[in-house]
Amino acid sequence: MNTVIQTRGLEKRFGRVRALDGLDLEVAAGEVHGFLGPNGAGKSTTLRVLLGLIRSSGGRATVFDRDPWSDAVELHKRIAYVPGDVSLWANLSGGEAIDLIARLRRVAIDKHAYAARREHLIDVFQFDPSKKCRTYSKGNRQKVALIAALATPADLFILDEPTSGLDPLMEAVFRREIATLLGDGATVLLSSHILSEVEHLCDRVSIIRAGRTVESGTLAELRHLTRTEFSFASEGIGPAELASIPGAHDLAVDGARVRFTADSHSMPEVLASLAVIRATGVTVNPPSLEELFMRHYHDEIDDSASSSLKGATR
Repeated sequence: MNTVIQTRGLEKRFGRVRALDGLDLEVAAGEVHGFLGPNGAGKSTTLRVLLGLIRSSGGRATVFDRDPWSDAVELHKRIAYVPGDVSLWANLSGGEAIDLIARLRRVAIDKHAYAARREHLIDVFQFDPSKKCRTYSKGNRQKVALIAALATPADLFILDEPTSGLDPLMEAVFRREIATLLGDGATVLLSSHILSEVEHLCDRVSIIRAGRTVESGTLAELRHLTRTEFSFASEGIGPAELASIPGAHDLAVDGARVRFTADSHSMPEVLASLAVIRATGVTVNPPSLEELFMRHYHDEIDDSASSSLKGATR
């Protein structure tokens, strides 16, 4: 596997705060890699280290086998970056800001190809480049950063909450444009908390918590850690038949449907048992990335809820 990004035991401390605590991350060439975690997990700190904006406190990080801190100028010629919170020059128009951001990368650009790509992106994102940046909403500021990044060639796109402020239609446009990048051989590191976006786009996913990677792999590899939901018509199915389903959890009769969950690796046995009891109208819903995400944070949420409850009863 040709590795574009690699971190091993990456650490970053801000005074007594340990933002990164031994983070391991590996992103292969030509893939869209989802980088998931709640606020404060260390996502943005990791991206800043990879971009050479801050220096790590320990461990190792490489981008294209180079040190992002000491080789930042050269690396940025191969990297396009979209931040989650875009600040622009108030008196420039949107079009001027797009062109300035593109020039700041100091990469050789075919002017005709750039102009055609820029106009295409302005059209599909339904963006008015003539207005002053100070008049733009959050969504339009985000479009400026996206258009500037996507209009210029890059080997690696680092996207930090790139669809923040965009409506669902524009999110769909964004996904189509990412597919175009992949066709050109680019690599994408996508940091997001929008789980459906990650499911649509990503080949592999890394979930981080408290500055460490807790899970990493393809969606198929990670889904075995969560339960699959089954349901079928309840008509003609009695308690004895329901009791014969192996590994069923949270089994309940909900109106005219029977619903339960089972470990994903038990699917062959579960489906065989449903055939034996002649279940009809069977539906199977694979676990979502949200379920996988919540698996790693449910204890934190429970602790928070418990603390809030205790505080409320004092």
